[in-house]
Amino acid sequence: MDLASAQVIGAGLAAIGAGAAAAGVGSVFGSFLQGALRNPAAAPGQTTVLYIGFAAAELLGLMAFAVAMIILYAR
Repeated sequence: MDLASAQVIGAGLAAIGAGAAAAGVGSVFGSFLQGALRNPAAAPGQTTVLYIGFAAAELLGLMAFAVAMIILYAR
């Protein structure tokens, strides 16, 4: 296996994190909606936690993308 093939395979494996980020965002918003529908009075107090969870999940996707680009283009 040459270096170019290994780079493409490694970048593809690193990009799996983007799918995990999508699943994480869905989980964060799904959990928030479950809690908000069970107790609507507590929903405004939970929005900060929602945004922190969303930011953390999106950071995972951005980091996976950055690692994939580094693997592909850095020499």
